[in-house]
Amino acid sequence: MKFYSKIRSFVSAVAIAFSVFTSFAQNNIVEEVAWMIGDQPIYKSEIEDAYQEMLFRRVAISGDPYCFVPENLAIEKLFLHQADIDTIDVPLSQVMSSVDQTINNYVTQFGSKEKVEEYFRKPLPELREQLAQDMRNNYRVQQVQKSLTDGIKSTPSDVRRYFNSLPPDSIPSVPTLVEVQIITLNPAIPRQEIEDVKARLRNYADQVNNGEQDFSTLAILYSEDQATATRGGEIGFMGRGTLEPEYAAVAFNLNDPKKSSRVVETTFGYHIIQLIEKRGDRVNTRHILLQPKVSDEDLRKSLARLDSIRADIVDGKFTFEDAAFLSQDKDTRKNRGIMFNKVEDGGDGTSRWEMSQLPQEVAIQVSNLQPGEISKPFIMKDGRRSRDIVAIVKLTNRIEAHKANFADDFQLVKTMYENSLREKKIKDWLSKKIADTYVKIEDGWADCDFRYDWTKIKK
Repeated sequence: MKFYSKIRSFVSAVAIAFSVFTSFAQNNIVEEVAWMIGDQPIYKSEIEDAYQEMLFRRVAISGDPYCFVPENLAIEKLFLHQADIDTIDVPLSQVMSSVDQTINNYVTQFGSKEKVEEYFRKPLPELREQLAQDMRNNYRVQQVQKSLTDGIKSTPSDVRRYFNSLPPDSIPSVPTLVEVQIITLNPAIPRQEIEDVKARLRNYADQVNNGEQDFSTLAILYSEDQATATRGGEIGFMGRGTLEPEYAAVAFNLNDPKKSSRVVETTFGYHIIQLIEKRGDRVNTRHILLQPKVSDEDLRKSLARLDSIRADIVDGKFTFEDAAFLSQDKDTRKNRGIMFNKVEDGGDGTSRWEMSQLPQEVAIQVSNLQPGEISKPFIMKDGRRSRDIVAIVKLTNRIEAHKANFADDFQLVKTMYENSLREKKIKDWLSKKIADTYVKIEDGWADCDFRYDWTKIKK
């Protein structure tokens, strides 16, 4: 892993949760200092907490952890010092949104708030406060790194020279990649099915409002949002920007925690909502989600229509690209049906996919196609709304697994080169920052093979 990635990995995986285990002074009446960076101490218990957190998150540790961990903590303090100089800060709402999401994930993982408190050995308000500070630091470090590496660009000739200079064993292997086009149709949902779903939700709401049932019990029994049903439909504190607009409009207007909202329609389906707590510009609610189902008959009709479209493409009446304008997938309809992979490194993404990155149903179809072939119509899940849709896909190109080369993998090589420039930029900056900073390492902590020269100042 490259140094730049190590720094980001450390910050995101370790710095955000020193509070996860024992607080610093739990087992020590007087804290013992292991390092001093300027006027900032690094306590032995702080190192131990960070190490335990890395083990918890399965972060890769290079060499002796009692060398690796304090050096990374020292590096973080140097970045934070620069953030103070540059007056870099982060909006509180952004920090608290991340904290709430983390707490919600913990509750999902451990099963209840009480189990979270038991595991982390501190009450949720204290855990929340520490996470907020750590996430603020994380953001500030990232902003310093970004400011240091902004403006790094490369030309094709730069990339070529870099690639030609790589030792053979440093050239990465590229897995099998595919380029795929897709056309989808969304079968109509019968009006009666929608009315039945809304009637069920109105019935649940009446039971809550009449005091006959607890909202959370109904959510556990009937909600189709599996991620929240197990905790009584609770979604955790959210800001308006992280909620569906229709959901937010209702949730932020609720005032009575004992009542249920009216039925609310979003792209996910139909909900009823109950207020738990408002806190500034965030709200914690629970909900019950029901999703109207497509009938078998409507699925068959859509499959038949798509089969007819496929036959016309195969017969040459029009091209796949022409037919893509009939697609009901807004992300690909205006892009000639091309599935665009936005999770790739490099910012703008790529049309190339690893098989494991494709939706499962698409990957199954693609695995049986040769370039230029079109699949038969098949049923798949709309990833966002979890409803049945029908699709056909065309395998445009398959690039078999191979050692990276300049011609076929320019974007990959360009990313590698620019990352190497970022790595050097940060290394050079850190070396200079260390040279200008008072550093003291206590006995027992300096006998390490550090990445940087921290020992220029005698103990």
